[in-house]
Amino acid sequence: MSGIEGKVVVITGASSGIGEATALLLAERGAKVVLGARRPERLEALAARIEKAGGQAAYARTDVKRRGDLSSLVGLACDRYGKLDALVSNAGIGLISPLDDLRVEDWEEMIDVNLKGVLYGIAAALPVFREQGFGHFVNTVSTAGLRIVPLQAVYAGTKNAVRTISEGLRQEAGSSLRVTVVSPGVTRTEFTDSMAPEMKAHILDSMGEIAIPPEAVARAIAFAIEQPDSVDVSDIVVRPTAQN
Repeated sequence: MSGIEGKVVVITGASSGIGEATALLLAERGAKVVLGARRPERLEALAARIEKAGGQAAYARTDVKRRGDLSSLVGLACDRYGKLDALVSNAGIGLISPLDDLRVEDWEEMIDVNLKGVLYGIAAALPVFREQGFGHFVNTVSTAGLRIVPLQAVYAGTKNAVRTISEGLRQEAGSSLRVTVVSPGVTRTEFTDSMAPEMKAHILDSMGEIAIPPEAVARAIAFAIEQPDSVDVSDIVVRPTAQN
């Protein structure tokens, strides 16, 4: 049996990219996946695809800026499958721009999604994990927080905040809970879709041919989840070999 088989895993940002790839891979390996994102039609199609392949999936429209949505998604997992083994907090946006542009609303949106969205997930899942006596937080951060570059200051700041909170959570978690941060590098996803056109063009040009597929990151997430309960894979960096 796989170390993933039979586990119940909630995934945010599951409608595309890394979240979608993670849902497909974990379901293929026997997990029961509970999918959250803002596009219910995409979630419905993904759940149908998983079920057609013999897997199990549930879904709910989820905006991680709303604490109640995260509580409902975790509740769906527990009500449908009787437990929660892992929460993959993957939803994120990168509204990059020069600080001089003063796109304060974009800064607030990244704080709300990338940082507060993860905190809301922790608030929803931590009491469940404590009551069960087991559980695993997997938080998607970014290599943007490892190498700070122009245009990405606020984005990198939100990701590094999650990195710091995750380490604090790991130290507070004790021997029964696990915490993993996964830092993807340049990955072929819809990440640039929310950017301003000039920023999107800049990023797409810089990505060139080096971007890795989201399945590469999904395999890293699966690696962390499949470990024995006594093994905590704390930090994984997954990036193209050509990325600086």
